[in-house]
Amino acid sequence: MKRSIAYIIGKIILVPLFKLLFFYRVNGKSNVPKDGGYIFCSNHLSNFDPVFLEICQGRQVYFMAKEELFKNPFTNCICKMFGAFPVQRGAGDGKAINKAVEVVKQGKLLGIFIEGTRSKTGEFLRPKSGTAVIAAHANVPVIPVCITPKNKKIKLFRKVTVSIGEPIMPETLGLSENSSAEEYRNAARSIMSEIHKLRERDLK
Repeated sequence: MKRSIAYIIGKIILVPLFKLLFFYRVNGKSNVPKDGGYIFCSNHLSNFDPVFLEICQGRQVYFMAKEELFKNPFTNCICKMFGAFPVQRGAGDGKAINKAVEVVKQGKLLGIFIEGTRSKTGEFLRPKSGTAVIAAHANVPVIPVCITPKNKKIKLFRKVTVSIGEPIMPETLGLSENSSAEEYRNAARSIMSEIHKLRERDLK
């Protein structure tokens, strides 16, 4: 999948900068296939998280972003340069889900924060069902990712570990295009469990 010029330039700048600011390291980079549609599904701790997901592996990640960011000319430009698209938080935005399904069906890597919002404490929040809905309707695997900072909070000059798990097939999550709301919730919990396992491993 061809990467945008903005992504290539941004990565050249951000990789050494984030190495200096966060001493970050990546585990499981080889778990991201070089092509094909996948959902890159992570926990969410800070505004830096999308950058960590972009620079921790070799593919461009396309993110859902809150629609408020598209109302500001500057952030609107940045979002569009990096392939982000707006979602209406808390409204069950069917258009955003359809767009996300379209993105992964085009063979792109879709970035989603499964908790739907940032955790202020560093602890995991209750997972939302959106990731499971998209995986079911697009019939694509989910790649669990865990961002683990030292002492639970992402701060400058504090080590951050980004761990990438193996792709999980929709059928392994009990998903199909006709899945029920309860099956979506169960699948979301299963994905969150895999993210939790990555954190437990990194904290040993």
